[in-house]
Amino acid sequence: MFDTDKPEERGQVGIGTLIVFIALVLVAAIAAGVLINTAGFLQSQAESTGQESTDQVSNNIQVAAVSGNVNSGTVDSVDLSVQLAPGSDPINASAIEVSATGDASGTFTFEEINGGGSGLDTTLTEEDGIISADISSQLGGSLDAGDQVELLFTTPSGAQTQTVITVPDPLGNSDSVTL
Repeated sequence: MFDTDKPEERGQVGIGTLIVFIALVLVAAIAAGVLINTAGFLQSQAESTGQESTDQVSNNIQVAAVSGNVNSGTVDSVDLSVQLAPGSDPINASAIEVSATGDASGTFTFEEINGGGSGLDTTLTEEDGIISADISSQLGGSLDAGDQVELLFTTPSGAQTQTVITVPDPLGNSDSVTL
């Protein structure tokens, strides 16, 4: 079966097989290193995405009550009682963006924030906060009886809360009204 007259050829076949085996081991080691590196990168990216998603869902506010200040038969400013949503981390109220659409539209900032601190750098914590907005100067007009405005609050993490303000008809003779 084997030709024993040429023993040097058998040794060369063994060395060739050894070289091929070593090359396969090196290729497998490099491939394993690439896979481990890729898996680590994907894991860190998944953790980051998961945290961002959690923040967008949980770091939110809830509007508990809305009242308006009546002046000359129209609502010219609004007080919003807001609180953190369950599981939410504290939120810097001055960084909350508010946009309005409907009978008065535009974006506005908060004039005053009471509760949890003082000034616009107030951080909403577990306590309720009252957010005041001067509609007449910031949205270009006051709200009349029967007007409706949709407010969209966007927190710094991207979570959004929507509330609708409807001015009662008739407004009555009081200085404030629940919206």
